Amino acid sequence: MNFGRGPSVVLNVGGTRYSFSREVLKDFPLRRVSRLHGCLSEQDVLDVCDDYDRERNEYFFDRHSEAFGFIMLYVRHGHLRFVPHMCELSFYNEMIYWGLEGSHLDYCCQRRLDDRMSETCTYYAAEEPKGGPEGKGRRPPGAEGRKWLERMRRTFEEPTSSVAAQVLATVSILFVIVSMVVLCASTLPEWRAPENRSVEEQSRYTAESVREPSGIIEAICIGWFTAECIVRFIVSKNKCEFVRRPLNIIDLLAITPYYISVLMTVFTGENSQLQRAGVTLRVLRMMRIFWVIKLARHFIGLQTLGLTLKRCYREMVMLLVFICVAMAIFSALSQLLENGLDLGTKNKDYASIPAACWWVIISMTTVGYGDMCPITVPGRILGGICVVSGIVLLALPITFIYHSFVQCYHELKFRSARYSRSLSAEFLN
Repeated sequence: MNFGRGPSVVLNVGGTRYSFSREVLKDFPLRRVSRLHGCLSEQDVLDVCDDYDRERNEYFFDRHSEAFGFIMLYVRHGHLRFVPHMCELSFYNEMIYWGLEGSHLDYCCQRRLDDRMSETCTYYAAEEPKGGPEGKGRRPPGAEGRKWLERMRRTFEEPTSSVAAQVLATVSILFVIVSMVVLCASTLPEWRAPENRSVEEQSRYTAESVREPSGIIEAICIGWFTAECIVRFIVSKNKCEFVRRPLNIIDLLAITPYYISVLMTVFTGENSQLQRAGVTLRVLRMMRIFWVIKLARHFIGLQTLGLTLKRCYREMVMLLVFICVAMAIFSALSQLLENGLDLGTKNKDYASIPAACWWVIISMTTVGYGDMCPITVPGRILGGICVVSGIVLLALPITFIYHSFVQCYHELKFRSARYSRSLSAEFLN
């Protein structure tokens, strides 16, 4: 059967016709359209579209023509935005039909969609291709491998995407907790090696510490984190993007010190510089505290904090500039009033402007350690102005940061809800 062998095909979406060459459909960005390339019978075509004209090789889709026009703009230019005067949920339904997701939208439209979904508590799931075992048998070459890699990637990247992903996330959390408990316990006096050991005893202790229970637990945790990081790197789509992600960089910073400390222990041995190496080893081992940040993969609260800091870096820089300007002004005035003038009493705590900067930052943040304070009347008046100014300056950018935090939280919460919905379907199946 020479079904669909024409050089070009025509898509008729709500009365609007689009003509493409047949080769373009093979790697078309829209999943539903690309499925037409693998259709071998009329039944396969009708599983994808609503009707088909064999003579003109025209495929009919009873969908919103204007929405598809905006989707075609995304195909051509890479930017997807909502249709003006069209409900966000209706347009999102069109996106799901053609095989797109909310992440393909521009950032401003993503926030609009999340706000609308939070108001209506509406969730969507991507439509799966129809067909039974026969349809599976006619998948393009390599489709099974790509599907397996995608499933592995979601298992390691999205803790709520499947039952296996939840089990893996739980195990990873347990390893993080165990490693943190061991790290905290290793700082107890009963666990630490005496500082007055000789070089030979210190070398022997360093070599034998790996065989202690804490060293074994640490090695097991590092082995798990290393294997997890390697697998996630292998199944990732874009290796360069994987290396640039902040959480992956933190994973690398948490894992690398262990291997560096092991290599330093092996190569130093009974060297005369062992004591200096021991200090370096303690610093490297303390960097395991970065493992706590690994929990951000599994908790929306930490993800929200990181996403908020990423999106509000301008407000954070503004806040830092406010503090630095106020610190420069108040530290110079406090040093002049407390120590620079030839008065009867001089406050030695304000002997220099850098020393006064510490008092300014503590006063502006209303911490007030009390380790240094003005003793002259002008200095106390300046201190009161400094405290009030700190409250006002710190409160100015907080409103922007708060709204961004709420939006990031809702965005991540609904993203997690979509994966949980697919998880529930998998569990029922």
